[in-house]
Amino acid sequence: MIDFNSIRSRVIRAIFAGSFLIILFQLFNLQVLSSKYSRMAEDQAIYRKIVYPSRGLVYDRNRHVILDNTTLFDLVVIPSQLKGIDTGVILRILNIDTADFKERVITAIIKNGRYQPSVFQGLLDERSYARLNESLYKIQPGFDLIARPVRKYPFNAAGPLLGYLGEADSNFLKKHDGEGYRMGDYVGINGIEKVYEKALMGERGIQYWLRDNKNRPTQPLENGKFDSAAVSGKNLYTSIDMDLQQFGEKLMANKMGSIVAINPKTGSIIAMVSGPGYDPSRLTGSERRKYFNSLLRDPLKPLLNRSVGATYSPGSTFKTLNALIGLQEGVITTHTSFYCPGAYVGCGKRMGCLDPGTFAMQAAITHSCNGYFGNVMEKIINNNIYPNVDSSLNVWARYMKGFGLGHRLGIDIPGERPGLVPDANYYNKAWGKGKWSYCSFKSVSIGQGEVNSSPLQVANEMAYIANKGWYITPHVVDSIEGGDKWGLMDKYKERHSSVHVADSVFEAVHDGMQGVMDEGTGRGSQVPGIVVCGKTGTVENYAPGGIIKRPNHAFFAAFAPRENPQIAIMCVVENSGRFGGTYAAPIVSLMIEKYLKDSITDKARLAKAEWLEKQYLIPAFVYADFRRQDSIDHRKDTAYLLSKGYIRKLRDTLGIEDIDMEVDVKKEDRKASLPKAPPPPNNDSSAQQGEIILPNNSNERRRVAPADSTQ
Repeated sequence: MIDFNSIRSRVIRAIFAGSFLIILFQLFNLQVLSSKYSRMAEDQAIYRKIVYPSRGLVYDRNRHVILDNTTLFDLVVIPSQLKGIDTGVILRILNIDTADFKERVITAIIKNGRYQPSVFQGLLDERSYARLNESLYKIQPGFDLIARPVRKYPFNAAGPLLGYLGEADSNFLKKHDGEGYRMGDYVGINGIEKVYEKALMGERGIQYWLRDNKNRPTQPLENGKFDSAAVSGKNLYTSIDMDLQQFGEKLMANKMGSIVAINPKTGSIIAMVSGPGYDPSRLTGSERRKYFNSLLRDPLKPLLNRSVGATYSPGSTFKTLNALIGLQEGVITTHTSFYCPGAYVGCGKRMGCLDPGTFAMQAAITHSCNGYFGNVMEKIINNNIYPNVDSSLNVWARYMKGFGLGHRLGIDIPGERPGLVPDANYYNKAWGKGKWSYCSFKSVSIGQGEVNSSPLQVANEMAYIANKGWYITPHVVDSIEGGDKWGLMDKYKERHSSVHVADSVFEAVHDGMQGVMDEGTGRGSQVPGIVVCGKTGTVENYAPGGIIKRPNHAFFAAFAPRENPQIAIMCVVENSGRFGGTYAAPIVSLMIEKYLKDSITDKARLAKAEWLEKQYLIPAFVYADFRRQDSIDHRKDTAYLLSKGYIRKLRDTLGIEDIDMEVDVKKEDRKASLPKAPPPPNNDSSAQQGEIILPNNSNERRRVAPADSTQ
């Protein structure tokens, strides 16, 4: 017979035993395994205050500080501590409403949780900081003011080169997981700030403070026993000559283009100007977002570092390299001459030039004869030592890539574009295998057509020629304080000399380039007392599509002095509508003199510098193009919304009467909201205004009309 009382007794005991074990396990979990409640208890008694380190300073070649630090304050919030504080103080001082306040608190919780401080308002202006500091007792412990070192630009120059800081987002944190970053940190976004972030960032410190019964910080925990000090970032020593940089930015005022100057012996960047530029000092402080948005909307694209991020057909500066290849391949000698009737006509279509006559190589470089270099390129491609044009063109392309073209050089500046050196594979895809010949790309012989390069590559090309066959990867930073333990600079010590060209060949090219300055297209830009080897270039320019002709780009590239070169430099002035000798050559000439002589004292040359500074070479069509593109984008967006039914749904929901939704903004209102071209200054260049165009960076197949004239 079953004893039900005995079974019930055992069940009850089992239930009590199980409950006891559950209680024991939960106690063990709360006290040993889980840190949640201990952390909450600590958070009630202890306040962890982050101490942000000073970023490393940046110096120029003369040991001037060109990137400094100053201190601003962030208002941080701890969401779990907001109960009972006077939030009205925050609303009044920051001039925000309740909805904005709640949105910021929710964002802080999403980013860092309820118990960790998050930035509520970053980089306060002086007035807001002073008022918040006075009222801090009213908003603690939910809010606190945290000192944050931010950047200061003593010279207000070299913005695209130095870069700027921005708040780390989720993508950055994922990419740099485990490196000590957290949401709210400011990190390098561009320029050397980004490339050398590991060296510049330093290490955050933490201070532990005891709280009183109102949760306000009172004193350090155990006299700072558990605190960790912030460690400043490492200083960088660059090769930039800030005096030269500022001078170059003045010369490029109201112009679109670039100047790049390199020390050919070391690969160190001496100056890097991108025009138009921007004021980097305005990218710090409470108004940085507003200024940044204005730069994004600027039709002149000041955030684009044209020195590395824009590519152009190199024009006649390219002829020096074709001369090197022709001589090294043996298809010409320095005495080989060609008769030029005023154009290259070998393919049945004129490729015109300015000076007809019979030229050998030195004179052809000096007078920039298109006919001569059309013949040289034809001999290179039709060289019978190679089985076909595919092979000979690929040999030519290997030379060019060995000279530093057609690939990224690897400079320590973000955004570098590789440019394009077309090879047989390129033309086989564009024209069809076996359906192209030299005549398909003859414009490449004079630096037009499919070939394109960045200003950095052209300056490096000058360094290669100056060094007679080698270059070191261009770089801005020469050394890091305390050594480069991150290996950031290893590649900037290697000498590149993959293509062998005899010294005698380089001497012949140097002769021609010196002739450019003595009696050729650059003779008006001689530097007193300095032997300069240079080459002008006038680059034809077409609107997207390759049909509408627009004003030429002006190029000039040089190195100096000829013996023991100390500077290799190039300048491009976009859409100036003039030859390279009109604007680009005098800019380079003045930069060389400023660098090698420290100053310019001749009154005539000072007057030339002032004249160049005043020239306004940005025509109104840039703004017109921007408004046109913005209008196209707007129409596309409207068409998309209509096709998806979103506009109809919105109209039905709001009870809007039936109207033509394709024109939801009046034309005159839209025009008023877009940037307008400023009137050009009243100077003698305004009568010469033409259209300009941003660099054509497309590598798509395009057939460009042969140059009528290049220098």
